[in-house]
Amino acid sequence: MELPQIRMESQMARLQIQQTAGKQEIQQPKAQISIQQPKAEISMRTTPSKLSIDQTQAWEDMGLMHISKRIEKFANDGRRELLEGIARRVQQGAELMKIENNGNPIVNQATTNAHDQMKQLGIKFIPSHFAVKIDYQPSEVKIDTVVNQPIIDNKPQKPIINYQPGEVSTSMKQYQDLQIDFINLFSESV
Repeated sequence: MELPQIRMESQMARLQIQQTAGKQEIQQPKAQISIQQPKAEISMRTTPSKLSIDQTQAWEDMGLMHISKRIEKFANDGRRELLEGIARRVQQGAELMKIENNGNPIVNQATTNAHDQMKQLGIKFIPSHFAVKIDYQPSEVKIDTVVNQPIIDNKPQKPIINYQPGEVSTSMKQYQDLQIDFINLFSESV
């Protein structure tokens, strides 16, 4: 008996892909920068210091004084001595008026008037302490400053970009194929 057969051979289609990579270049130029720093402005004002030394009292303590001061001192000393003399005479006169009161005022007054007053002895510093007067006013310094801000000029540069896009191309490497054969086979009976 004869059995027909169909024989099919197929071949798949094949695609071919070719790719070219893209290229990108980026260059960044440096920014243009200029910086200027103006100097600060400084002004200084100074008031001079003052030193005053007054040694008038020290000279007077040593007996070296101006003639007008010496005249004034002698006048004051004379006035004081005069008042002391008047007071002593008034006191002695009052004592003599009361001579009847069991006293001996004449002998006592004679003894007192005969002897000079005793002067006190001791150390006297010439010139006296703090006789020289010193006055000092320190100088004053006033400083004014004006700070100047920096001058900055900045110009940025845009980047330089070169771009070459990639490419993809497709093509058929192999087309599909289908072949059909009809075969008659004879079979033998046994």
